[in-house]
Amino acid sequence: MRSLLRKLFRFLVKLGLVLALVIAVGGYFAWRHFEAFADAPAGAPEGTTVVVARGDSFVQVLGKLRAVGVEAGHDLEWKVLATRMQALPRIQVGEYALDPALTPRQLIEKLVRGDVIRYRFTIVEGWSMRDLRAALSRDAVLEDDLSALDDVELMVSLGREGVPAEGRFLPETYLFTRGETTVSLLDQAADAMDAALADAWAARQPNLPFDSPEQLLTLASIVEKETGKASERPEIAGVFVRRLRIGMRMQTDPTVIYGLGAAFDGNLRRRDLETDTPFNTYTRFGLPPHAIAMPGRAALMAAAQPLDGETLYFVARGDGSHQFSRTYAEHRRAVVRYQLGGR
Repeated sequence: MRSLLRKLFRFLVKLGLVLALVIAVGGYFAWRHFEAFADAPAGAPEGTTVVVARGDSFVQVLGKLRAVGVEAGHDLEWKVLATRMQALPRIQVGEYALDPALTPRQLIEKLVRGDVIRYRFTIVEGWSMRDLRAALSRDAVLEDDLSALDDVELMVSLGREGVPAEGRFLPETYLFTRGETTVSLLDQAADAMDAALADAWAARQPNLPFDSPEQLLTLASIVEKETGKASERPEIAGVFVRRLRIGMRMQTDPTVIYGLGAAFDGNLRRRDLETDTPFNTYTRFGLPPHAIAMPGRAALMAAAQPLDGETLYFVARGDGSHQFSRTYAEHRRAVVRYQLGGR
């Protein structure tokens, strides 16, 4: 009996060793298969994207990957890999670009990093608020929450109640992701303008003929609209600053055009120059009530640091540059030469 038990025991030991070996070998090959899955291209079709929404579980994200054509591996393998990478609670919301070369491991890392597609929107120097609204309405990615707001309501929503919208958004290129709204982008642009205007105001020359950052912004917007050649901004600002100092009307066409609004048909006539509006600097002295366009950083700095000199007039040469004059007689000769063809 004891002999039989010993034989049985030895058999069980051998069987256990065989089973352990089988399990070990099977585990090794399973591990090799799993690693091969994790580090082989997942086969996402070229040019596809996937959007992770707020509240999506990993199972839902995986379902979205399957829906756009990611066929690699079994769902269980994806879940095990995500668990091993401690990714389940860390996947970030957004739109992700997929690539055929991405492995499951790299794809999950991308989701955890939040390596989302970033789109660009550029506010152009010299745009009016009307131009900005039109460009935003054409953007196919931003979610529109602006069209229901007028300019006053927009500024209230941005925490700037009582501040005119015109000129308050810095011309730059802004990055955004799918799901962001037009108002959130404008919030970025308004903050950027606040900072740029504060910098220009802090760097301003002493004894300028205006006493607030808002007036500096207004002058900068006029300089922006009058300037075809960037290097001329400080000199054009200097002309307007000297006019303001001596109580001379600014007499700048862009303010008249702004005051005409939708009535302007592209042709500025003498009657337009003589029709009084709050923005007609031919009929009124001083700066207009607020900015007429979005000035860039260079225009802001030109208004803060205008070029010193004696010129009071300028006329377009027709090549984007201007002829500057000290006296009205000089100016008239320049008008004849450059605007009237020498007649």
